[in-house]
Amino acid sequence: MVWTRGDDTRGGYYRPLYYHTLAAGLDARGNLIAWQHRIVGQSIMAGTAFEGMLVKDGIDATSVEGAANLPYRIPSLHVDLHTTKIGVPVQWWRSVGSTHTAFSTEVMIDEVASAAGKDPFEFRRTLLDRHPRHRAVLELAARKAGWGKPLPKGRGRGIAVHESFNSFVAQVAEVAAGKDGAIRVERVVCAVDCGIAVNPDVIRAQMEGGIGYGLSAALHGAITLKDGRVEQSNFHDYGILRINEMPRIEVHIVPSNAKPTGVGEPGVPLIAPAVANAIFAATGKQLRNLPLRLQS
Repeated sequence: MVWTRGDDTRGGYYRPLYYHTLAAGLDARGNLIAWQHRIVGQSIMAGTAFEGMLVKDGIDATSVEGAANLPYRIPSLHVDLHTTKIGVPVQWWRSVGSTHTAFSTEVMIDEVASAAGKDPFEFRRTLLDRHPRHRAVLELAARKAGWGKPLPKGRGRGIAVHESFNSFVAQVAEVAAGKDGAIRVERVVCAVDCGIAVNPDVIRAQMEGGIGYGLSAALHGAITLKDGRVEQSNFHDYGILRINEMPRIEVHIVPSNAKPTGVGEPGVPLIAPAVANAIFAATGKQLRNLPLRLQS
């Protein structure tokens, strides 16, 4: 059987809707001392062959990955999960749980840095003193992107760092925010530590492809329902990233003697928070929903 694109769009499995609430506490010197993260959403493993392995005591490990193992040095950290059951069929999406946990945590870290009056790169760098591989990719991406150098009015840089599939990735996005609400991602600098670089060309290609894939969802990918039916049916009402929207991408690979790890998915999670943080830097507007919209 061959489905039409309309059938597939309206009758397939969907990336699950997740809702995050986060709160953080700062001391008098602007140090991050407390973090509370609540995650609400459907399990992507329930009802699959992986449920017995990945769902323990009612907790789907993929729902909290990237949040429960947050690398930042925070004295008091609490993460809890509330799994919902609704009628929309869901399954995994490229980068699995990190697709939503990286966005929520990395956007929040920028907002906390702003509240503390600190540079978002330096704020992260200080909090990663116990995680050298996270810190190394963060520093490399920031250096190669020219972090701290002035940009024209209406432009901003945003940074994000995350681990998934045992690989460490940082990205800096440079964004132009138009007065008409248009968002243009001009440049992305990516640093990756995936252990021994067995095939550097494949690593670069996977990072580039992951950035494009994630950016498409960050700017356009929205499925909505009305009266129990999916409203979108084809590319006229379900937008995807066009070739003229693809930013310039630079990929820098950290030399390593560690065992090789994943590259197919770790490039995806960071682009959405990096772009959101760049928009925050350019406009002062905090965007907390996907897809990203300057004007609703």
